[in-house]
Amino acid sequence: MGGATIVDPATTEADAMAGPTVTEDYLKAIFNASEWSEGPVTVTALSQRLALAPSSVSEVVKKLTQRGLITHERYGSIALTADGERIALATVRKHRLIETFLVDYLGYGWHEVHDEAEVLEHAVSDTFVERLAEKLGQPTHDPHGDPIPSAKGHLPMEELTALPEVQAGAQVRIARVWDDDPDLLRHLRTVGLDIGAVLTVVARHPAAGTVELSLSGAPVSLGLPAAGAILTAPA
Repeated sequence: MGGATIVDPATTEADAMAGPTVTEDYLKAIFNASEWSEGPVTVTALSQRLALAPSSVSEVVKKLTQRGLITHERYGSIALTADGERIALATVRKHRLIETFLVDYLGYGWHEVHDEAEVLEHAVSDTFVERLAEKLGQPTHDPHGDPIPSAKGHLPMEELTALPEVQAGAQVRIARVWDDDPDLLRHLRTVGLDIGAVLTVVARHPAAGTVELSLSGAPVSLGLPAAGAILTAPA
């Protein structure tokens, strides 16, 4: 009888780079991370975002660097090259158009579409995506307020402020919500904090970790992690 084969998960993940799915997932994750934070994208941060072991992520990052899709300073930050950004934007476009279709045409809730789009974005062709965009009327934003890259990779220019950074007394409009947490999205919808909702920041309590809001005269209290998942524009 032959001995059992032991498979190293890190090696398996790295070997999967032969296909496009892992490449697209990693490049999109790097792009998304840079959208929501001005801090450096590191292997540790990327592993947390992808829910993978740092050793596995490090191997894939090495392969992407060798392919010229990213740059990676040793023990430092990761950035997309021009080629990497092109692939990332095309994948983001597919993802956000699919989310829009699922909400507008199939009756999905905004908390249900992220995982579906994660799968479907790798299965559809560029032709399908462009016909989908045409059917949807060339939308510029998805149901979470995320900007949809154009077919040429251009993004709408936006000046948005995270809700915890808005000064007390200011009135703002919810422009964008982080879409990775279905429970948070369900809660925000329940209390009326939807895209386009206009609210007033009543008070900030950093020591208590809360932000007090007024929405159509009704009080709403959010913890700072939840508030940090909301980007606002002036009302």
